[in-house]
Amino acid sequence: MPYACRRIAARATLLAWAVAFPALAAETMLLPGAPPATVVATIGNGTPKVTAKVDVTGAVFRPDPALVALGRRVFFDARLSMPRGQSCASCHDPARAFAATLPASTPGVTQGSRPGHFSLRNPPSLLYVRYVPRRHFYQDDDAPAASPFGGLFADGRADTLAEQVRGPLLDPNEMNNGTPAGLLRNINGTDLAPVLAAQFGPGVRKDPEAMLRALGAALQAYMQSDEMAPFTSRFDDYLRRRAPLTPQETRGLALFKNPDKGNCMSCHTLSDTSSRPERSLFTDFGYDAIAVPRNRALPANRDAKHFDNGLCDTARRLRWPEPTQWCGYLRTPGLRNVAVRQRFMHNGVFTSLRDAVAFYNTRTIDPGKWYADGKVFDDVPAAYRDNINVNSPPMNRKPGMPAALTEADIDDIVAFLRTLTDAAYVPAMPPLQGRR
Repeated sequence: MPYACRRIAARATLLAWAVAFPALAAETMLLPGAPPATVVATIGNGTPKVTAKVDVTGAVFRPDPALVALGRRVFFDARLSMPRGQSCASCHDPARAFAATLPASTPGVTQGSRPGHFSLRNPPSLLYVRYVPRRHFYQDDDAPAASPFGGLFADGRADTLAEQVRGPLLDPNEMNNGTPAGLLRNINGTDLAPVLAAQFGPGVRKDPEAMLRALGAALQAYMQSDEMAPFTSRFDDYLRRRAPLTPQETRGLALFKNPDKGNCMSCHTLSDTSSRPERSLFTDFGYDAIAVPRNRALPANRDAKHFDNGLCDTARRLRWPEPTQWCGYLRTPGLRNVAVRQRFMHNGVFTSLRDAVAFYNTRTIDPGKWYADGKVFDDVPAAYRDNINVNSPPMNRKPGMPAALTEADIDDIVAFLRTLTDAAYVPAMPPLQGRR
């Protein structure tokens, strides 16, 4: 069955399932302080379907300052790994907009607390993560069925920031505490334990799950603090007081928005007519399957049968109908501070921002440039390649067709993306790279 027909059929099944099992009209909070969303159905194991997009500008973040300070202390504590020596900041470097600083020998992701053990994905920046809503489904007027949005990690497996911390703390390839009980033993051997007990009660020193909840609450407070959402980029100056962009940056913005050229804004949403920068987070919090090339340097990929299937693993756990329709889908990241990153895409396959932009432009018209050994979409199992987005410009072009963007256009988009760098991180940007 052709891609478009298969996607419509699968989504129609999802819609029918949601209608068949409607939720009583209710409201739920998808983002702290934001207006509650009206829930009209539940999909799978309780994932809400809502009637309107989440308005992040309505979110109000007022974390307890004492809890923020505790969360900051936890974030930088290098004794929370096994063996000790790795903190949250080891993979989310505050000098690089809370993304990864990687050694020259990196395979494209960060090494965990044990030598030779590497994360399966390229760590994202944690700036502006407070705006990511909880998991939900929403259906645009022109969509055949509802689509998933929100959730933390690229596969949406955590619903809140407090839940997310379990991942790196317990992952054997990251901080390697193994189990909540192992984490509790580790923390009880530090002076952090009595501080957490003073904040959350003495039970946290005996109950592993209580300790995890305490760490989650503290780190969530820090992630929700204004420190983690600075809005100090040149683009923010442009939004607030129309500080001019250069001619090249202005061209890049126009190309970024143009649905027949870059078409970047279709997923990386912005509102350059609003003076409120939180309307321009450069993500719609949705998911897409773009099939970036396989990063053959990743240790996990030495196994030819290993694939990162993304959202479908979460869909199975949450009992969404037809979960395999989401295999290959990953959440659209925000692009703020993207120019200070050293590696790009979820698997760290690209070493330059320019390559990441160029990939979208010529993925389907010149696949040999991107995919090794002529194996198109080589990081998605063959059974799921019908899920890959081949309909959205510029990825809808066929071999032999002209590219949507010229080389100069790509340079212009990259120049614009550099304006999204917050003031503190401008020195971390590499020199502007021209065409090759």
